[in-house]
Amino acid sequence: MELPKDKKIVLFDGVCNLCNGAVTFIIKHDKKDIFRFASLQSELGKNLVAERGMDPEDLDSIILIDPGVAYYNKSTAALEISRELSGGYSFLKNLLFIPEGLRDGIYNFVANNRYKWYGKKDSCMIPTPELKGKFLD
Repeated sequence: MELPKDKKIVLFDGVCNLCNGAVTFIIKHDKKDIFRFASLQSELGKNLVAERGMDPEDLDSIILIDPGVAYYNKSTAALEISRELSGGYSFLKNLLFIPEGLRDGIYNFVANNRYKWYGKKDSCMIPTPELKGKFLD
């Protein structure tokens, strides 16, 4: 599948309730229609992860792909996503000055406990007909 050149791709854990909530939040605040989404469990998600030299079975990170430019994961991906959000959330990008190791330590703590705290679904999220165009898989 050819990726849209003018959109940023967010790969997320499709069975994680916290991750699905984050996707819903991003969609709500993506007033400039910048993002498209795919689950890490999908064939597209696995291929995109593998193309970047990452383990496609490692599902504990959100990944942001800016086609032809760069890709980001974990806390850096979340903060890069926040740059584009409406509602004052772009101020979160200022947290990029915190060393990545510290940011990712906090991110990993939440990621390692996300199913326990927020639960998980038996299958990946199915977008509503209105949102289907925002999903690549």
